[in-house]
Amino acid sequence: MKRLMVGMALTATLATAVTPGFGSIGENQEKAYAATVTYKVTASKLNVRSGAGTIYGIIGSVVKGQTLSVMSKSGSWYKINYGGRTGYVSSDYVQASGTATPPAESTTYTVTASTLNVRSGAGTNYAAIGSVTKGQTLSVMSKSGSWYKINYNGRTGYVSSDYVQSSGTTTAPTTPPAESTTYTVTASTLNVRSGAGTSYASIGSVTKGQKLSVVSKSGDWYKINYNGRTGYVSSDYVQVSATASPKLVVDSFKTLGNAQQVILVTADNYDTKSAKIQTFEKVDGNWKQVLTANGVLGQKGFSLSKKEGDMESPTGKYTIGTAFGRYENPGTKLPYRKITSNDVWVDDSKSSLYNTWQQKPANGRWASAENMDIPAYDYGFVINYNESRTPGKGSAIFFHVGTNYTAGCTATSKEQVVSILRWLNPEKKPVIIQSPVSELDKY
Repeated sequence: MKRLMVGMALTATLATAVTPGFGSIGENQEKAYAATVTYKVTASKLNVRSGAGTIYGIIGSVVKGQTLSVMSKSGSWYKINYGGRTGYVSSDYVQASGTATPPAESTTYTVTASTLNVRSGAGTNYAAIGSVTKGQTLSVMSKSGSWYKINYNGRTGYVSSDYVQSSGTTTAPTTPPAESTTYTVTASTLNVRSGAGTSYASIGSVTKGQKLSVVSKSGDWYKINYNGRTGYVSSDYVQVSATASPKLVVDSFKTLGNAQQVILVTADNYDTKSAKIQTFEKVDGNWKQVLTANGVLGQKGFSLSKKEGDMESPTGKYTIGTAFGRYENPGTKLPYRKITSNDVWVDDSKSSLYNTWQQKPANGRWASAENMDIPAYDYGFVINYNESRTPGKGSAIFFHVGTNYTAGCTATSKEQVVSILRWLNPEKKPVIIQSPVSELDKY
């Protein structure tokens, strides 16, 4: 049951652009927003990396409560000044207080799918209002969950970010601005003053229910745009309601138990070999999305009841076993086993060693086994499927390197496999869930 990759490779659409230097962001602009926003570390210990992604090397770390000097944002990463060097930290573990946002590193948004629907809202349940094609450049306005809000022929439309690649250095931000916060007046009448305090003269007023254009915050006062002038209002009489963050799919799962890391592998239906891979981690009691990538399944898609040799990937929720590879440990915290030329995985249903990792020679212990020393297994981990080793139910189910199809495993690019291996932490009880989108309510 060899997992030979054939055909043309799919193009990975998850790319994080890292723009060298600081471009057009001037020193005064840096000081302007740095003065109004405090960036503090919320994790006990947070790695500082040389680039905007977990695939980049660690150059140091910061600790909980530490204040960071943030220069810009690239995707879900903050570019910081780290002891005179440039470093990057995940924005998931940094709390920003204030109203300014660091300038985003610039990039181009290009469609990677042959044809991509443009919808009237941020979800597949919204009607398609048109489409864009591969290589087309998009005018992105903001991001809502996994959807980009775009300007589509003068109309507002939404496209899935899974099929849009960000790269280059044009005027669009690497991560589009989040949908805006709403500031609403709660007092019957609220004075607008010329400065941040009651000692300043009133230059006008706003009334209950009125929406304000807030520029920044200074102590207990909001700096606002008031009829083209700069004004200040007391924050005690202004209600802030940020646009609700989209609910993550894992938020509705009921079967996760004490798992704090989830790898979710989904497909549009049972018969497709193309998959979407997402990773999630629970931080301070809330789920955060970490990664999204394209992947592939068995040649014949998913199976509810897998059988040996059926070329299908099993659906279900499974724990994660040993990590492996043909090279040294890439930095995973999982137990790691380096593959040798003698390593095999027994797929002989009649053998007492069925669905186990063994070493040659067979000496009559099995009639067939899969060679582990192949490029597909440059890196990967064991999906703990058929742990009871029921004959004929399927064996050697892995998460490994591959971009076309597998014989029953799940695969993605080597870069993404390594990134996920480095992210996985056995202390967080990680699980992998594999399912068609229509059946996620089982979990």
